[in-house]
Amino acid sequence: MKRPENRVWRVLSSEYLARRPWFTVRREKVALPNGTIVPEWYIFEFPDWINVIALTREGKFIFISQYRHAIGQTRYELTAGVIDAEDASPEAAARRELLEETGYGGGKWELFMTLSPNPTNHTNMVYTFLATDVELMAPQHTEASEDIMVHLLSRDEVRELLDEGEIIQALHAAPLWKFFAERPR
Repeated sequence: MKRPENRVWRVLSSEYLARRPWFTVRREKVALPNGTIVPEWYIFEFPDWINVIALTREGKFIFISQYRHAIGQTRYELTAGVIDAEDASPEAAARRELLEETGYGGGKWELFMTLSPNPTNHTNMVYTFLATDVELMAPQHTEASEDIMVHLLSRDEVRELLDEGEIIQALHAAPLWKFFAERPR
């Protein structure tokens, strides 16, 4: 199917309100193709991110759990992270994050899904990789702000978490639902 016609907004002015490592935001005045002027549109600039659906040789899903301060809860999640400037590619970042957060690596890797977190006001993309036949290779090596527990879950346990709405990170749930839709068993 063909993409819709691209109706680009014209930027009349742009100003940075904050430039921090994890919070860069700019305010723009824009003109829509129909002539409407929007005096304040906010754009959040983030680096691209990665997620990993990782399965061991035994078919166990590698999940992590960690506290998420914005919602005040500890939840199950996929391994995820930022693509650093030093990473040669999104896959290199995904491999690095999986090894750091869980100690697992190796196996076969493929790009599984690419999403925009919020195309309305986020500049970045999220690349989800499917890693199969991974194995424990090293101890965890987490950052100071990470308190991560590793969990090996069965296919049925992951599906139950999805069915019960327990995986609430949308950028993790979407590729997991795709995984189960494409691989019913």
